[in-house]
Amino acid sequence: MSHFTEEQKMMQQMVRRLVNEKVAPRAAEIDETDEFPWDIVKVFGENGLLNLVLPEEYGGVNANNTTLCIVIEEIAKVSPACGLTVFTTQALQNVLVRGGNDEQKKRFYPKFESGDKICAFVLTEPNAGSDAGSIQTRAILDGGNYIFNGNKNFITTGEVADYYLVFAMTQPGKRAKGMSAFIVEKGTEGFSFGKKENKMGLRGSPTVELIFEDAKVPKENLLGEEGQGWKILTEYGNLMRTWGAASTSLGIAEGALAYATGYAKERTQFGKPIAAFQAIQFMLADMAILTEASKSLILKASWTIDKETEPFFKIEPMVSMAKCFTTDTAMKVTTDAVQILGGYGYTKEYPVERMMRDAKGVQIFDGTNQIQRVIIARNLIGKLK
Repeated sequence: MSHFTEEQKMMQQMVRRLVNEKVAPRAAEIDETDEFPWDIVKVFGENGLLNLVLPEEYGGVNANNTTLCIVIEEIAKVSPACGLTVFTTQALQNVLVRGGNDEQKKRFYPKFESGDKICAFVLTEPNAGSDAGSIQTRAILDGGNYIFNGNKNFITTGEVADYYLVFAMTQPGKRAKGMSAFIVEKGTEGFSFGKKENKMGLRGSPTVELIFEDAKVPKENLLGEEGQGWKILTEYGNLMRTWGAASTSLGIAEGALAYATGYAKERTQFGKPIAAFQAIQFMLADMAILTEASKSLILKASWTIDKETEPFFKIEPMVSMAKCFTTDTAMKVTTDAVQILGGYGYTKEYPVERMMRDAKGVQIFDGTNQIQRVIIARNLIGKLK
């Protein structure tokens, strides 16, 4: 906290107050109904949380990586599902800011200026999850348009988004070297939605199949050049794990730790609060250690990104460490929180069971923890034949 700027501290306080007043009362209902919280999104938009990375003249605050970490962490303490809408929206806008050309910025910035647009990050396919280089969706140039064909699945905010950052093969057969990135608008002819997943956690954030059937996307919507999709994915997308999965998990862990601590001080057994028993004290202590260590990993990686002095290959393993450790921490902390609450923790009357379900999902999305360990190991020992 001492390293945050005054503007970042103000942002943290604003988001914390907003979340406690508007999101907390709705969190359980959002999870139970699995309905997208348009009312919460409206509040986020009115408070500038859906265009943070844009320049000030377009309603943003030029938010850097650390600022985005702060925002997502605060939302995820109460409802990581709501935080995912901010994450995916800022993901597309972040790539536009960093990788878009002047014409694209002039065209798309005004569309996001109102702060009421939602965006989605579109990569995963039925046969391409961790192996992103094997995506099969094709985008073939035909005159003034790219013609898209293929299916995407597990796409967060899929059916509710207005704009989509879509990765597709413009040169099939070349794997990563043939991948390109595009901005696709909802309503594009030939672009539709399929199955909505009925998930264990992160409910209220729709995860949907996208279908492209001869969908026509203007060639001007290509980000960078053909074949630069892998570069965009790794150098922009992978670094977003700090304020995506990592900060989401940190918020979950902090929320679970706070609730379990408060419960342990109030719940009495054998004539005294269960917090008086060493078994509970040690559980809470370990939960706190893991949570603080997670925060340090995230902030170190984020500050390094913001300094822009280190090459990508040095930053990527730091980001993977933050993502892997923090998501594992959230799973451990929430599971222990359920244990501390005992039978009550296993019921939907208390929020820790929801936090545990949410934590499981974050271990998987944004690059599984097994893949993060591969990245870390390769940085240590290099690629082996």
